[in-house]
Amino acid sequence: MKRDRIYSLPHERVGDFTFDDRVVDVFPDMIARSVPGYASILSMIEQLAARFVQPKTNVYDLGCSLGAATLLMQRQVPQDCVIHAVDNAPAMIDKLRTKLPEPGSDLSLCAVEIHQADVCGFPMTNASFVVLNLTLQFIAKDQRAALLTAVADAIVPGGALLVSEKICFDDAGQQSLLNDLHHDFKRANGYSDLEIAQKRTSLENRLLPESMQTHIDRLYAAGFDCVAPWFQCFNFASILAVKAESAA
Repeated sequence: MKRDRIYSLPHERVGDFTFDDRVVDVFPDMIARSVPGYASILSMIEQLAARFVQPKTNVYDLGCSLGAATLLMQRQVPQDCVIHAVDNAPAMIDKLRTKLPEPGSDLSLCAVEIHQADVCGFPMTNASFVVLNLTLQFIAKDQRAALLTAVADAIVPGGALLVSEKICFDDAGQQSLLNDLHHDFKRANGYSDLEIAQKRTSLENRLLPESMQTHIDRLYAAGFDCVAPWFQCFNFASILAVKAESAA
Protein backbone atom coordinates (compact mmCIF):
# COMPACT_ATOMS: atom_id res chain seq x y z
CA MET A 1 0.00 0.00 0.00
CA LYS A 2 1.61 3.25 -1.16
CA ARG A 3 2.06 5.92 1.52
CA ASP A 4 0.05 9.13 1.24
CA ARG A 5 2.53 12.02 0.99
CA ILE A 6 0.43 14.39 -1.14
CA TYR A 7 0.42 17.23 1.40
CA SER A 8 3.77 16.51 3.08
CA LEU A 9 5.50 19.50 1.44
CA PRO A 10 4.27 23.12 1.53
CA HIS A 11 1.97 23.98 -1.39
CA GLU A 12 2.09 27.54 -2.75
CA ARG A 13 -1.63 27.20 -3.38
CA VAL A 14 -3.78 24.42 -1.95
CA GLY A 15 -6.50 23.73 -4.50
CA ASP A 16 -9.78 21.92 -3.95
CA PHE A 17 -9.49 18.22 -3.28
CA THR A 18 -10.09 16.02 -6.34
CA PHE A 19 -10.10 12.26 -6.82
CA ASP A 20 -7.35 12.34 -9.44
CA ASP A 21 -4.50 9.93 -10.24
CA ARG A 22 -2.39 11.19 -7.32
CA VAL A 23 -5.17 10.46 -4.83
CA VAL A 24 -6.09 7.12 -6.40
CA ASP A 25 -2.47 6.01 -6.14
CA VAL A 26 -2.48 6.40 -2.33
CA PHE A 27 -6.20 6.19 -1.56
CA PRO A 28 -6.22 3.01 0.57
CA ASP A 29 -3.54 4.45 2.84
CA MET A 30 -5.14 7.90 2.87
CA ILE A 31 -8.56 6.73 3.97
CA ALA A 32 -7.27 4.21 6.51
CA ARG A 33 -5.14 6.90 8.20
CA SER A 34 -7.77 9.66 7.93
CA VAL A 35 -11.14 8.07 8.81
CA PRO A 36 -11.43 6.59 12.30
CA GLY A 37 -13.40 3.36 12.25
CA TYR A 38 -13.17 2.89 8.50
CA ALA A 39 -12.27 -0.80 8.77
CA SER A 40 -15.20 -1.38 11.14
CA ILE A 41 -17.61 0.26 8.72
CA LEU A 42 -16.37 -1.89 5.83
CA SER A 43 -16.72 -5.03 7.92
CA MET A 44 -20.31 -4.09 8.78
CA ILE A 45 -21.12 -3.40 5.12
CA GLU A 46 -20.13 -6.98 4.36
CA GLN A 47 -22.24 -8.29 7.24
CA LEU A 48 -25.25 -6.16 6.31
CA ALA A 49 -25.06 -7.28 2.68
CA ALA A 50 -25.34 -10.87 3.86
CA ARG A 51 -28.43 -9.92 5.87
CA PHE A 52 -30.32 -7.59 3.53
CA VAL A 53 -29.49 -8.54 -0.05
CA GLN A 54 -32.33 -10.57 -1.57
CA PRO A 55 -32.06 -13.01 -4.49
CA LYS A 56 -32.52 -11.59 -7.98
CA THR A 57 -32.12 -7.99 -6.88
CA ASN A 58 -29.62 -5.20 -7.49
CA VAL A 59 -27.04 -3.81 -5.09
CA TYR A 60 -25.67 -0.28 -5.57
CA ASP A 61 -22.32 1.00 -4.28
CA LEU A 62 -22.72 4.73 -4.94
CA GLY A 63 -19.42 6.56 -4.87
CA CYS A 64 -17.62 3.23 -4.91
CA SER A 65 -14.07 4.67 -5.20
CA LEU A 66 -11.72 1.66 -5.51
CA GLY A 67 -14.46 -0.84 -4.73
CA ALA A 68 -13.56 -1.83 -1.16
CA ALA A 69 -17.24 -2.26 -0.26
CA THR A 70 -18.11 -3.81 -3.62
CA LEU A 71 -15.46 -6.50 -3.30
CA LEU A 72 -16.57 -7.40 0.23
CA MET A 73 -20.25 -7.52 -0.72
CA GLN A 74 -19.51 -9.68 -3.75
CA ARG A 75 -18.45 -12.47 -1.38
CA GLN A 76 -21.78 -12.39 0.46
CA VAL A 77 -24.63 -11.80 -1.96
CA PRO A 78 -26.54 -14.42 -3.99
CA GLN A 79 -25.06 -15.31 -7.36
CA ASP A 80 -28.18 -14.14 -9.20
CA CYS A 81 -27.73 -10.55 -7.98
CA VAL A 82 -25.84 -7.73 -9.68
CA ILE A 83 -23.70 -5.18 -7.85
CA HIS A 84 -23.54 -1.80 -9.59
CA ALA A 85 -20.37 0.10 -8.63
CA VAL A 86 -20.81 3.78 -9.50
CA ASP A 87 -18.28 6.63 -9.31
CA ASN A 88 -17.80 9.83 -11.30
CA ALA A 89 -13.98 9.90 -10.99
CA PRO A 90 -12.35 8.38 -14.10
CA ALA A 91 -9.13 7.56 -12.22
CA MET A 92 -11.08 5.62 -9.59
CA ILE A 93 -13.05 3.67 -12.17
CA ASP A 94 -9.95 2.83 -14.22
CA LYS A 95 -8.18 1.46 -11.14
CA LEU A 96 -11.25 -0.46 -10.00
CA ARG A 97 -11.45 -2.28 -13.31
CA THR A 98 -8.00 -3.74 -12.63
CA LYS A 99 -9.01 -4.98 -9.17
CA LEU A 100 -12.12 -6.97 -10.05
CA PRO A 101 -11.97 -10.67 -10.97
CA GLU A 102 -12.41 -11.44 -14.66
CA PRO A 103 -16.12 -11.98 -15.45
CA GLY A 104 -16.90 -15.67 -15.14
CA SER A 105 -13.57 -16.51 -13.49
CA ASP A 106 -15.33 -17.41 -10.22
CA LEU A 107 -18.84 -18.72 -10.72
CA SER A 108 -19.53 -18.49 -6.97
CA LEU A 109 -19.49 -14.68 -7.20
CA CYS A 110 -22.27 -12.44 -8.47
CA ALA A 111 -21.72 -10.09 -11.40
CA VAL A 112 -20.34 -6.59 -10.86
CA GLU A 113 -21.10 -3.81 -13.33
CA ILE A 114 -18.91 -0.72 -13.20
CA HIS A 115 -20.33 2.68 -14.14
CA GLN A 116 -18.48 5.97 -14.50
CA ALA A 117 -21.39 8.26 -13.75
CA ASP A 118 -22.77 10.88 -11.40
CA VAL A 119 -24.68 9.11 -8.62
CA CYS A 120 -27.26 11.90 -8.73
CA GLY A 121 -29.66 10.83 -11.44
CA PHE A 122 -28.14 7.37 -11.87
CA PRO A 123 -31.02 4.97 -12.64
CA MET A 124 -31.76 2.46 -9.87
CA THR A 125 -34.38 -0.26 -9.65
CA ASN A 126 -35.18 -3.46 -7.73
CA ALA A 127 -32.52 -2.73 -5.10
CA SER A 128 -32.26 -4.62 -1.83
CA PHE A 129 -29.11 -2.92 -0.51
CA VAL A 130 -27.52 0.45 -1.30
CA VAL A 131 -24.27 1.86 0.07
CA LEU A 132 -23.34 5.55 0.31
CA ASN A 133 -20.05 5.19 2.18
CA LEU A 134 -18.49 8.65 2.65
CA THR A 135 -20.16 9.81 -0.56
CA LEU A 136 -23.08 12.07 0.34
CA GLN A 137 -20.73 14.60 1.96
CA PHE A 138 -19.24 15.39 -1.48
CA ILE A 139 -22.64 16.04 -3.07
CA ALA A 140 -24.18 19.53 -3.08
CA LYS A 141 -26.50 19.90 -0.12
CA ASP A 142 -29.45 20.87 -2.31
CA GLN A 143 -29.16 17.56 -4.21
CA ARG A 144 -28.97 15.21 -1.24
CA ALA A 145 -32.68 14.89 -0.47
CA ALA A 146 -33.53 14.02 -4.08
CA LEU A 147 -30.81 11.36 -4.19
CA LEU A 148 -32.00 9.72 -0.98
CA THR A 149 -35.60 9.78 -2.19
CA ALA A 150 -34.52 8.09 -5.43
CA VAL A 151 -32.68 5.45 -3.40
CA ALA A 152 -35.69 4.85 -1.15
CA ASP A 153 -37.98 4.56 -4.17
CA ALA A 154 -35.67 1.96 -5.74
CA ILE A 155 -35.36 -0.22 -2.64
CA VAL A 156 -37.68 -3.20 -2.34
CA PRO A 157 -39.56 -3.93 0.92
CA GLY A 158 -37.14 -5.30 3.48
CA GLY A 159 -34.16 -3.65 1.79
CA ALA A 160 -31.76 -1.17 3.34
CA LEU A 161 -29.42 1.76 2.79
CA LEU A 162 -26.14 2.36 4.64
CA VAL A 163 -24.94 5.96 4.83
CA SER A 164 -21.53 6.80 6.35
CA GLU A 165 -20.55 10.45 6.73
CA LYS A 166 -18.38 12.97 8.44
CA ILE A 167 -20.79 14.86 10.69
CA CYS A 168 -20.84 18.24 12.39
CA PHE A 169 -22.27 19.38 15.71
CA ASP A 170 -24.45 22.29 16.79
CA ASP A 171 -22.57 22.71 20.06
CA ALA A 172 -19.36 24.66 19.42
CA GLY A 173 -17.49 22.98 22.26
CA GLN A 174 -18.41 19.51 21.04
CA GLN A 175 -17.40 20.44 17.49
CA SER A 176 -14.03 21.76 18.64
CA LEU A 177 -13.32 18.74 20.86
CA LEU A 178 -14.13 16.15 18.21
CA ASN A 179 -12.17 18.04 15.55
CA ASP A 180 -9.18 18.00 17.90
CA LEU A 181 -9.59 14.28 18.56
CA HIS A 182 -9.79 13.61 14.83
CA HIS A 183 -6.57 15.55 14.28
CA ASP A 184 -4.94 13.58 17.11
CA PHE A 185 -6.00 10.40 15.30
CA LYS A 186 -4.29 11.62 12.13
CA ARG A 187 -1.12 12.55 14.01
CA ALA A 188 -1.07 9.11 15.62
CA ASN A 189 -1.20 7.68 12.10
CA GLY A 190 1.83 9.64 10.97
CA TYR A 191 0.38 12.81 9.46
CA SER A 192 2.20 16.05 10.26
CA ASP A 193 0.48 19.29 11.27
CA LEU A 194 1.34 20.65 7.81
CA GLU A 195 -0.34 17.71 6.10
CA ILE A 196 -3.42 18.01 8.31
CA ALA A 197 -3.73 21.76 7.69
CA GLN A 198 -3.26 21.56 3.91
CA LYS A 199 -5.66 18.60 3.56
CA ARG A 200 -8.26 20.49 5.62
CA THR A 201 -7.89 23.53 3.33
CA SER A 202 -8.30 21.36 0.23
CA LEU A 203 -11.54 19.89 1.56
CA GLU A 204 -13.18 23.10 2.84
CA ASN A 205 -15.20 23.66 -0.33
CA ARG A 206 -15.62 19.98 -1.25
CA LEU A 207 -16.59 18.05 1.89
CA LEU A 208 -19.68 19.61 3.43
CA PRO A 209 -20.75 17.81 6.63
CA GLU A 210 -24.16 17.98 8.30
CA SER A 211 -25.47 17.02 11.73
CA MET A 212 -26.62 13.54 12.65
CA GLN A 213 -30.16 14.81 13.17
CA THR A 214 -30.22 16.35 9.69
CA HIS A 215 -29.32 12.96 8.20
CA ILE A 216 -31.91 11.12 10.29
CA ASP A 217 -34.73 13.55 9.45
CA ARG A 218 -33.91 13.45 5.74
CA LEU A 219 -33.85 9.65 5.63
CA TYR A 220 -37.30 9.46 7.21
CA ALA A 221 -38.55 12.14 4.80
CA ALA A 222 -37.14 10.12 1.88
CA GLY A 223 -39.40 7.19 2.78
CA PHE A 224 -37.44 4.89 5.09
CA ASP A 225 -39.37 3.28 7.95
CA CYS A 226 -36.53 2.67 10.41
CA VAL A 227 -33.42 4.83 10.72
CA ALA A 228 -30.75 3.58 13.10
CA PRO A 229 -27.41 5.29 13.72
CA TRP A 230 -25.18 2.34 14.55
CA PHE A 231 -21.63 3.72 14.64
CA GLN A 232 -19.76 6.86 15.60
CA CYS A 233 -16.06 7.51 16.13
CA PHE A 234 -15.24 11.16 16.78
CA ASN A 235 -16.82 13.11 13.88
CA PHE A 236 -17.54 10.14 11.62
CA ALA A 237 -20.76 8.16 11.78
CA SER A 238 -22.73 5.50 9.96
CA ILE A 239 -26.50 5.08 9.74
CA LEU A 240 -28.67 2.17 8.62
CA ALA A 241 -32.03 3.00 7.03
CA VAL A 242 -34.51 0.18 6.33
CA LYS A 243 -37.67 -0.15 4.26
CA ALA A 244 -40.40 -2.12 6.04
CA GLU A 245 -41.41 -5.57 4.84
CA SER A 246 -44.64 -5.72 2.86
CA ALA A 247 -47.72 -6.51 4.91
CA ALA A 248 -48.71 -10.17 4.66
